[in-house]
Amino acid sequence: MRTIITGAASGIGAEVAGLLAHRADAAEGASLLLVDRDHERLLQVAAGCGKAAATFVQDLAAADCGDRIVSAACDSIGGVDALVSNAGMIAAGTLAELETADFDRVFAVNLRATWLIAKASYPHLKRSGRGSIVATASIAASHATPGLGAYAASKAALVMLVKQLANEWGPDGIRCNCVSPGPTLTGLTATTYADPERARKRTADLPLRHLGQPRDIANAIIFLLGGESSQITGVDLLVDGGLSTTLMKTAG
Repeated sequence: MRTIITGAASGIGAEVAGLLAHRADAAEGASLLLVDRDHERLLQVAAGCGKAAATFVQDLAAADCGDRIVSAACDSIGGVDALVSNAGMIAAGTLAELETADFDRVFAVNLRATWLIAKASYPHLKRSGRGSIVATASIAASHATPGLGAYAASKAALVMLVKQLANEWGPDGIRCNCVSPGPTLTGLTATTYADPERARKRTADLPLRHLGQPRDIANAIIFLLGGESSQITGVDLLVDGGLSTTLMKTAG
């Protein structure tokens, strides 16, 4: 399955790349296009994928990112059967304080890029007969998160974009889903959870009592990407350790 993975240089994206590469037949050559801004780390991830992966450096805030990425996929892996739209960013700050440029960039990377890459991929996904898109959202899409207003709003919009794509492209045989991680140890959260006390408190909020790992999310993405989920589309799969069930933590 010829797959584009954005945000592939670290965290969830790198884990997805590694798991898919392990399944790939190296004799067939590259089947993954790994996309990120961080060239050096991208090359490190690709090296771990062997012959299964090619790389492409791209800022997803660019308005032409979709056409450029899909063109690179056609050149390096021969087309597109699947898209893992995983790249994301955070601009911390209250909505009263956030700068317009920061707000716009969050929406460009977290939302618009998925649409642009999906749109450019559409003819290939339709032609493949097994087209699949999985985007990485967040439980912040449905739970307001203090200090992350732009991020939460962009992820909420991403969930609806994926549902809309599923509705419009279902007749073409293209499935579109997303996963919503809860607290997960990735590059975006490394600074936060480097504080042992903060990590302990967050872990205590989770019914499963442990923070998510990139592989936990990657396994969910791969499930939604492949044939095991052939009758699933338009779904936002929570992978949050049960955090979304804990609004009322105590009785009384």
